[in-house]
Amino acid sequence: MEKKRLPFVLYRVLAYVTGIFLILLTFAAMPAKYLVGETARFSLVGAPAGMENLFGDDSVLMALIAIPHGYIYMFYVLVVLWLAIDRRWGVGRTVGVALAGTIPFVGLVLEHRMATAEKAATATAAAAAQPGQGVPATEA
Repeated sequence: MEKKRLPFVLYRVLAYVTGIFLILLTFAAMPAKYLVGETARFSLVGAPAGMENLFGDDSVLMALIAIPHGYIYMFYVLVVLWLAIDRRWGVGRTVGVALAGTIPFVGLVLEHRMATAEKAATATAAAAAQPGQGVPATEA
């Protein structure tokens, strides 16, 4: 794998993994901890019989989802910084891409848009690098 491509490939993988963990955290682990079970802070319903360890303040889902998400997100931010330095992004774009990993679904959408733009830029660079290809000569 060429050196220029490695940070982008890592970014894509981590964007998906971070996004999936964030969706699980937002829509599974957090509601299980705060909304379901007798020990939950804002208990709306009781925990199903036999599954009490999945719900409430001592929810095992928090340990299985929230902790790995935190570490994966830190690695994601480091890869975003690496990519930003490699591609010479401005501060705004760098911070925006890093923060996209904190909003469910936004990181996945942004990754898709960046991958499309990267493919277009790669195709343009490849066409420009080939002599005789690209811009047709005009007749005099």
